[in-house]
Amino acid sequence: MLQDMRENAQGTIAKIIIGLLILSLSVWGMDAIIGGFSGEPEVATVNGQDITEREFLRVVQLESQNRLSRMERPDPSLLDEDQIRVDVLQALIEEQVLAQDADRQGLALSDADIDALITQMPQFQVDGQFNRDQFVTTVRNVGMGVGEFRDAMRKQTVVNQIRAGIVASGVVTSNSITRLMKIQNQTRDFRLLNISASAVADQVNVSAGDIQAFYDSNPNLFQQPEQVDVSYVVLSLNALADAIVISDEELLTYYQSREADLAREERRAAHILVEDTADADAVVERIQQRLADGEDFAALAQELSIDTVSGEQGGDLGFAGRGVYDPAFDEALFSLEPGTVSDPVRTSFGVHLIKLNDIRRSDVPALADVAAQLRDDLSREQAREAYAQARTTLADSAYAADNLEGPAKDLNLELRQADKITRNGGGEPFDHAGLVRQLFSEDVLNGGYNTELIDVADNRAVVARVRVYREAEVLPLDGVEDAIRSNLEAEKTRTALAARASEMAAQLQAGESLQDIADDSWATYSEQPRSAPELGGGVMQTVYALPRPRAGDVSYGHTITGNSAVVIALDKVNEGEVNTGSTEYVQLQEFLASLDGQREYTPTSSGCGITPRWGVRSTGLVHS
Repeated sequence: MLQDMRENAQGTIAKIIIGLLILSLSVWGMDAIIGGFSGEPEVATVNGQDITEREFLRVVQLESQNRLSRMERPDPSLLDEDQIRVDVLQALIEEQVLAQDADRQGLALSDADIDALITQMPQFQVDGQFNRDQFVTTVRNVGMGVGEFRDAMRKQTVVNQIRAGIVASGVVTSNSITRLMKIQNQTRDFRLLNISASAVADQVNVSAGDIQAFYDSNPNLFQQPEQVDVSYVVLSLNALADAIVISDEELLTYYQSREADLAREERRAAHILVEDTADADAVVERIQQRLADGEDFAALAQELSIDTVSGEQGGDLGFAGRGVYDPAFDEALFSLEPGTVSDPVRTSFGVHLIKLNDIRRSDVPALADVAAQLRDDLSREQAREAYAQARTTLADSAYAADNLEGPAKDLNLELRQADKITRNGGGEPFDHAGLVRQLFSEDVLNGGYNTELIDVADNRAVVARVRVYREAEVLPLDGVEDAIRSNLEAEKTRTALAARASEMAAQLQAGESLQDIADDSWATYSEQPRSAPELGGGVMQTVYALPRPRAGDVSYGHTITGNSAVVIALDKVNEGEVNTGSTEYVQLQEFLASLDGQREYTPTSSGCGITPRWGVRSTGLVHS
């Protein structure tokens, strides 16, 4: 890949592509490139209503970001884009079906309902209060307009209500719950007889022929994967920062420059927001005149501000530090004296009149109390510029070099080595999937190139180079003989134990006494629940799988646990107690009802008039 880029960046293919783009623009215009000839394309039609490509791609992007955020080490290359597209399309179709059903039932939310929901959402609040600027910015950051967001909110809320209503409608009878709780709370009386591996040792014999046969029949078990030994260098901001020595004079100067930050100033603002229309200036002038005539700012905010949420509080926005608001708003606010009102301030949300109501500051801590933190901050601050420069230098030099010795020497980096890295990775930093893919790429593995500079963590980058490549191979028998012998012995021991335990259980069931078939005695257990931890899950699972014995009779069974076998004698089944007023009973009732409701809620596209318009394929959306 890298070699192709080097050779073809100025080649014929690039020129042809540029020529085709120019031809397309000149003949058909920009729409031919970015949108086609007609209106906005759809990805599916549900009962005559379109799901647009724009909506689909936006949700795909959001879902991709969501899945990345759940990764321990976010790596876009690990996303299954085809599966995300399939999942998103199915979800949008199901949502559309439910939204149409809501329309048929006459379910809808008013504008006031939507306003109430939006103002309660924490992501749109500043200091616990709804902030219109925060709302608009957040919505725009996900690629939506305010009106579009409100419509989506309206649809999603109604759909969720239908979904919750269906799930909550599940019903389960008290008899069902009682029967289940009796089974769940059941206990059993039983006896156990352990048979150790030594009891069948004379039956276990592994020959050289057995080992050879197993080795020949299972070559995949002894396959050593292809491996590389590598050289690599690590560039780390932390290492650069640790090497920086901050003098006392530098520390004092930095402390003095940070006093304002350390004392953190917050300002309590109120505003009157006017829509930025053609007559906005005239509206603002009338408000300013009324203020000059002595009218109360809070009363005017409540009467006139289009930010109705803060308007109800007299325009109050609460306390906030620098950088919270729009830069123009922020600059105006922090230039005011308490009690004064700003000149008109234009932002993307409209025209503001801002009043500073209060200022609060914390005391500046003593230098001794913050010295360690300030030294760290200053060293990292100085290291950031050095890191950025070194990162660029390393990327360029490693790209051009045919080794890593030169780049490492130029940047005074340690040249490290790691061995036996497979396609599944290795120790840190080769637990990063992107770096491992680079190592096993054609350019690096066979072309002799260094990897690209890979950011394996925040402010930590790696360049690596293959020193030795070893193809996959089957390990020789003499290297795995002991392991095969051990596994075969364990397998034959378990087989012999199972046979012995099964034979003893059958003899006991037939009426023979324990003294006639074994030298050991039973260990007795009474009223043991299913979850008895001291006996292990395998034993208890077998105990509870045995049939209920008739009065005066015994049910026998057996199981294997580790390197021993266990014969089980089930003497009695004790019915579980049920308290219909207990928390456990109520929780089980709610859980079963919810399961029943979820079975009822199965959105499906069959028979509802869905007409697919696009196919989701590995190359993206392809018109079908």
